[in-house]
Amino acid sequence: MKPHPDRDTLTRFLLDRSGIRGVVVHLDQTWAEIAARTEYPPPVAARLGETCAAAALFTGHAKIDGRLSVQLRGTGALRTLFAECTAAGTLRGIAHFDHPLPSPLTPRAFGPGSLMAITIESTPPGAHEPTRYQGLVSLEADSLAEAFEAYFEQSEQLPTRLLLATVEGRTAGLMLQKLPGAKGDMDGWNRCNALFETLGGQELAELPVETLLHRLFHEERVKLLDRRPLAFACSCSRERVADMLRTLGADEARSAVVDGVAVVHCDFCGEGYRFETEQIEALFTFAPTAPSSDRLQ
Repeated sequence: MKPHPDRDTLTRFLLDRSGIRGVVVHLDQTWAEIAARTEYPPPVAARLGETCAAAALFTGHAKIDGRLSVQLRGTGALRTLFAECTAAGTLRGIAHFDHPLPSPLTPRAFGPGSLMAITIESTPPGAHEPTRYQGLVSLEADSLAEAFEAYFEQSEQLPTRLLLATVEGRTAGLMLQKLPGAKGDMDGWNRCNALFETLGGQELAELPVETLLHRLFHEERVKLLDRRPLAFACSCSRERVADMLRTLGADEARSAVVDGVAVVHCDFCGEGYRFETEQIEALFTFAPTAPSSDRLQ
């Protein structure tokens, strides 16, 4: 596999003629490190890669001082897809599934009553606690791209197009959005939609950003706004693990102690956190027990 000219980057651009903004994401080494944490069947890996690309795309035009996460959850063979991208450009992701897996593996594999959540967690200047916004929609689509397009249509009232692809160890995504009140000719959105439909996943994953945008939109006056790097990193910490143990409750946390020590491993990166019996007890002596929750996290 040849090195990608735009390896592990997020690029924002504007189609000036039509008044449309866009984001392109390419994940090479970042995706390789996420995928290496767990051995996923190829269809599950492809869907997780697409979810990671989407999480990065959605940070392109959102004001985020913390992190944005995408979570899809259900009770079917595909139980969870989760990806998180921080303001610093770090990504992590994980999937949970059961065999047998249907073919093709689409969002309908989450089963009836499944949900998608996009959560933005930011800490405003001067604030001690982060603020949290979460949008929830039902998950009814034949592809992840269709599911995300429906989310923006329902929750944000933003006409949106997405193409997501995981090809030969690379993951990539392209997003277009038409904003209310944006300058541009009347037919711009329809024209760019038609051009968008000509792009395939292989081209998206392999072409350099400038080449890709020129081939698609050379008559739309493409303006590159900025580019920033992306990389794998986990946001786990001892403090976050301690909060998780408090959420479980004293009895369940104590049951994790074996030979005087509870060891909690992060599912995303494998890091282990050790809590001795006294430290487990201290979690519930000096802090109230957090209530358990069935909400998407």
